[in-house]
Amino acid sequence: MEEERILERERLQMEQIRELDFEELQVEEVDEFRDSEDDDDDDDGLGISHHTRRLLSDNVGADDEHVFNPDVASLHTYLGEVEDTPNRTAFVDGGTVLKIPLFYLEGVVLFPESTLPLRIVQSTFLAAIERALNQPNAPCTIGVIRVYREGNQFKYATLGTTAEIRQYRRLSDGSFNVITRGQQRFLLNRRWTDVEGFPCGEVHIVEEDVPLRTPRDAFGKLVPISNLRAPSHSSTMALSASFRDTDEMSVGNSEGSFESALSPSEKRLHYSAVDSVMDDWTSSDDDDEVVSTSNIQSSGSNPFSSREDGQSADGKTPVSKGKCQNQNSLTSFRKNTDLNRFRMAPRAFWPFWVYRMYDAYHLAQRAADLWKQIVGVPNMEAIVNKPDILSFSIASKIPVSESIRQELLEIDGVSYRLQREIELLESFDRVRCKHCQSVVARRSDMLVMSSDGPLGAYVNPHGYVHEIMTFYKANDIAISGRSVKEDSWFPGYAWTIANCATCETQLGWLFTATSKKLKPSSFWAVRSSQVADDMR
Repeated sequence: MEEERILERERLQMEQIRELDFEELQVEEVDEFRDSEDDDDDDDGLGISHHTRRLLSDNVGADDEHVFNPDVASLHTYLGEVEDTPNRTAFVDGGTVLKIPLFYLEGVVLFPESTLPLRIVQSTFLAAIERALNQPNAPCTIGVIRVYREGNQFKYATLGTTAEIRQYRRLSDGSFNVITRGQQRFLLNRRWTDVEGFPCGEVHIVEEDVPLRTPRDAFGKLVPISNLRAPSHSSTMALSASFRDTDEMSVGNSEGSFESALSPSEKRLHYSAVDSVMDDWTSSDDDDEVVSTSNIQSSGSNPFSSREDGQSADGKTPVSKGKCQNQNSLTSFRKNTDLNRFRMAPRAFWPFWVYRMYDAYHLAQRAADLWKQIVGVPNMEAIVNKPDILSFSIASKIPVSESIRQELLEIDGVSYRLQREIELLESFDRVRCKHCQSVVARRSDMLVMSSDGPLGAYVNPHGYVHEIMTFYKANDIAISGRSVKEDSWFPGYAWTIANCATCETQLGWLFTATSKKLKPSSFWAVRSSQVADDMR
C-alpha cells in the first residue's frame, strides 16, 4: 500500500508538471516579445514552468531566493514523460531460478528498493527491454550486475539484483527511457548471449534471512550450566514453565535469577568477563564509548566486587599497587552501575550485551541514529522496525566507493550488514581519488541534493549510468570546458566536467545555478566509481 501511494504521488506530480508546462508554453506563444528581464524572472532562460519552479523552491524568503527542492532530482524529470508498465511481477520466492536479460553496468551497484534510471540506445539492449516487457515467467524484470576493471580486463560480479521496469517511454528514434527499481538479490548461475545479441543469464534468487531479536531466542534455548547438573523432574518442569513466555520476565528479576543459578566458579568466570569489558571501557580515551552512569543506580550488591579501599571482601589485595587506580575505577563503575543492563538474558549464561551485538532491531536503531546524525536525509525512522529494508536502504545511499557497496550487497545476514554499515558511518570522514589518493572532499562538506540521499544514480543522453555523491565544497579539483545547461540532472543547474587536479582523472562535475536566486549557487558531484576505498 505504501509503495502504491508513492507511485500515485509521483504520477500526480508529473501530470501537474506536464499540464502547467503546457500552459506556460501557451503563454509564451502569446507573449513571445517580453523583454530579457522578464525572461530572467519568469523563465530563468531554461523553459522551466512556474509550477516546476515552485517544486524547485520549498521556501521563499523575503529576497525571493529559491532553495532547490531535493524531491525534483529523485523524480528524474530529465528523462521526460514516462508511462507506467502494466502486468509487473510480484516478488518471487527465495530459491527461484529465473532466465532474464542481463545489464552489465560499470560503476553501478543496485540494491533492493533503490531507483535506477536507464536510457537505452544500443540496438541489442533495445531488444533486451522488449524481451523483458513481454517475457511470461518474469514480466518487466531484468538483472543488473556490476562490471569493474582489473588492469585491462573487465570482471563481472557474481551477485546482482533484479530490477523491475516501473516506467518507460519509447522515443521517436526507437530508444527507450526507463525507470527501474531494485527488487531481489540473485546469484548468477550462468550467462550467455541471446540470438538477438543481448546478454542473458540464469539467476538464483537469494533467500533472505528473517531478522530476529536474538536475545528472545536465547532466553528459551540456553540455561546456566549449573541448572543442567541436577536435572530433577521438578527443576525441569520449572524451567519449562519459565520459558513459555519470555516477554513476562522482568529486568528486575534477571539479576537474581541469573546469578542465583550460577555456581561460585561460574560467578567468578562471569564477573571476570564483565570486568574485562569494563576494563576496556574505562581505559579508553574516547569518553563517548564509556557507558554513562549518571542516571543509573545500583540495584543490589555484588558478592565478588572489590571494596573502595582496593581490597576484596576477604581482606586480600587482589591487584598490585600499580593497578590500584584501575581497580578503583572498576569498583566505582560496578558500584554505581546496574549490571542488569549486561545480564538481561535471565536464563542464559552470556550477559545481555553479548546478544545485543547481534540483535538486528537494536542494530537498526543504532544505524538509523547514526544516519540521522551524520547524513540526515532521508529519514530512516519510518523503517527502523524493518531491519532488512533499512540495511538495504542505507547501503544504497551511503557515500562510499562502489567496491565497498558491492561488499555490502554480498553480505548475507541482516545483522552482519548493519554492523558493517555502522562501522562505515562511524569511520567515514574523507573522500579520496581512487588513482592518486588525493583528498577531494570531507564528510563535513556533504550536501544532499536529492530526497533519495547523498548518493544516487543518474543516466546521461548516451546511456551511461553514473552514481554520484554531492558536496558543497571540494579540494584539488579542476574544471574543464564550458558549462552546459542541456540534459542537466538537477533542473536549474548547468554542469561542467571536473577532473582531479593531481592525476587529471575525471572525478565528476561542477553544477552551477543558472539563476542568481537559486540556492545553493553551486555544488560538486563526485562519481563513486572514482572514489578510493579508504574513507578515513
